[in-house]
Amino acid sequence: MFETTDYKGSLLERYHLLAKQLDALLDGESDTTANLSNASALLHQFLENVNWTGFYVWKEEQLILGPFQGLPACVRISYGKGVCGTAAKEEKTMRVADVHAFPGHIACDAASNSEIVVPLFKNGSLFGVLDIDSPDKDRFTSEDEEGIGHFARTLEKHL
Repeated sequence: MFETTDYKGSLLERYHLLAKQLDALLDGESDTTANLSNASALLHQFLENVNWTGFYVWKEEQLILGPFQGLPACVRISYGKGVCGTAAKEEKTMRVADVHAFPGHIACDAASNSEIVVPLFKNGSLFGVLDIDSPDKDRFTSEDEEGIGHFARTLEKHL
């Protein structure tokens, strides 16, 4: 059975260890929902000061809620709207220190103050986004962005 690893070392080293753990956890499993569920649980357990960790999947020309950890969330996000929709449209990571200052921010949880969204790709096409919210302003650093990006690239191998 899967056991939690005691994360030690620098933040980036811990993210790389987390990505290895994700790779081992998902090895041999082809069900996308199961893989996204375990990925959100693993990442949510690892991160501190976050209140939502999950996925929106690109379907029907919009982002639709996928597996997550946290309070109930918005079910559909239009392409180009909010932080998630913008990350999907621009196909780049969005790290937002203060979501209330982000034009068109979609407030699914009023407690969220900062956010990071990483687009996910399958066979070169947009698959969806990994979305993480925090009640702290400016929660996500450039190291978090790099580490979460590495986690996302590892996950893409299992989509």
